[in-house]
Amino acid sequence: MKEQADCFKALGDMTRLSILMMLADGEKCACDIQENFDLKQPTISHHMKILQQAELVRVEKRGKWMFYALNPERFRQLHQFMDANLMQGTEITYKLAPHDCEGGRRKAVQEPV
Repeated sequence: MKEQADCFKALGDMTRLSILMMLADGEKCACDIQENFDLKQPTISHHMKILQQAELVRVEKRGKWMFYALNPERFRQLHQFMDANLMQGTEITYKLAPHDCEGGRRKAVQEPV
């Protein structure tokens, strides 16, 4: 689950999410990405490194330019994870608190895996 958590963390930043939406239209050069954001090159590089580490984007160096594209396989994996574990329910065993929590609701606590 760490891989998925890293991906969701990378997706949790508005700039990185905007970059991914831009890349959904096709591969872009780093300079094209920078042109669309009010950020300096080192900041763009930082965001791209996080997206690369989460394997959400692929990078290819051509001469002195870096080109970025979405990694569709990683997005398929995330979709499968969400479908199997969030949308369909899971096989995780939960403990219930021995008493009613606030408002009469019972709080489910996930056991460590």
